[in-house]
Amino acid sequence: MNTTLLAVLTFGLLTTPLAGQQSETVDFQALVREIIAVHNRIRENPREFVSVLSGWQGAFEGRLRHQPGLPTLRTVEGWSAVEEAIQFLQEQEPIGPLRAWDGMHRAAQDHVNGQGEDGLLGHEGEDGSMPWDRVSRYGTWVGTVAENISYGPADAQEVLLQLVVDDGVRDRGHRTNIFDPQFGAVGVACGPHATYRVMCIIVYAGAFANQER
Repeated sequence: MNTTLLAVLTFGLLTTPLAGQQSETVDFQALVREIIAVHNRIRENPREFVSVLSGWQGAFEGRLRHQPGLPTLRTVEGWSAVEEAIQFLQEQEPIGPLRAWDGMHRAAQDHVNGQGEDGLLGHEGEDGSMPWDRVSRYGTWVGTVAENISYGPADAQEVLLQLVVDDGVRDRGHRTNIFDPQFGAVGVACGPHATYRVMCIIVYAGAFANQER
């Protein structure tokens, strides 16, 4: 097994809910399914989402982004990061979809379970595990492993587009993971988070095979 690892494991605090804002009831299983579907759409047709991001412009007030019915986002870069992402999507060539694996879903769920109740952040699990450790519990992976984490949004398109914009992340590492052609396998889990309402984990591998039970 090739255990070469991606250097990009930083997470961005992708949303900061302002005081008094609460989350609606979320169907986390449906959200997982939708994230996988949107993720593959954006890989296969990046330009489809240019118009969506362009529509965000009027929602910015300095570094705050307002949306009816959704929490106000306190961004780091403001509209300039979205403009840069639009340019990227216009130039990005389509790449193949990701295959979802049960074992990788379970690895992602382990991290949701370990962080959500206590409002923890980051890629290191409460047991000291890293993404490749959690993926290895449930099967065999080949190539590289990486992980994206979103805190806050409860909408699949919002989760993916915030990761594509990657506000405040200098190397746009979340975006790199989304569009990395080396990745062919994915697992997703979402759940409640004590501080940021909702968290979603996306784990990637070059290839994966579920562990036989």
